[in-house]
Amino acid sequence: MSGHSKWNNIKRKKEATDAAKGKIFTKIGREITVCVKEGGPDPASNAKLRDLIAKAKSNNVPNDNIERVIKKAAGEGDKNNYENIVYEGYGPNGVAVIVDCLTDNKNRTAGDVRHYFDKFGGNLGTSGCVSFMFSEKGILVLENTDLDEDQVMEDCFELDADDFTVEDDVIEVACAPSALRGLREGLTEKGYHVLSAEVMQIPSTYTMLEDEESIKKMNLLLEHLEENDDVQNVYHNWNMPEA
Repeated sequence: MSGHSKWNNIKRKKEATDAAKGKIFTKIGREITVCVKEGGPDPASNAKLRDLIAKAKSNNVPNDNIERVIKKAAGEGDKNNYENIVYEGYGPNGVAVIVDCLTDNKNRTAGDVRHYFDKFGGNLGTSGCVSFMFSEKGILVLENTDLDEDQVMEDCFELDADDFTVEDDVIEVACAPSALRGLREGLTEKGYHVLSAEVMQIPSTYTMLEDEESIKKMNLLLEHLEENDDVQNVYHNWNMPEA
């Protein structure tokens, strides 16, 4: 169960790009807005909102900012109606890409996403063209501060984890999406520092890129997608080289 985790590689790249561009709270705030409008502003009765608050805090979003977005979404101050749209396509050399969006203007978002694929050596496909190559998994990341790996493993599997990966500074735990909330809450109660806990699209196979031009274009495609405010998550099956 040890070794390099490709899904965390994907996540780290996304976070590094978003952090550099100051995008993290724009994206989480949009998710919170939709969640509050659908399920109400009380995290005690809105389990998804509890998850998003935990996600925001793990990304160092101040409590005041979180509360402000919740109040705005619960009142009449936020007139934006966001719609979830998923785009699928291929990057250079057939790399499979899934783009998860929340948008208040479908035409703008579709035009932007299509432009990025066309510009950087890919093409936007139809719904279902690549999603069959991915499956949903709950991915939880723990800070590894000289933890007893055997004890962590025992605690994780007791809370319905499926897999366990140790890296230098983090421990990654995979589970069924339905088990993620209980896993996060259980490990938090046991005193672990949970860095992130998200349901992600994990590819079943990976694509290598050999030539520099394809690698450059794929990086540019990912960067442009992730910098777009309408794009919440980007998943792909590129076997990225380790930094």
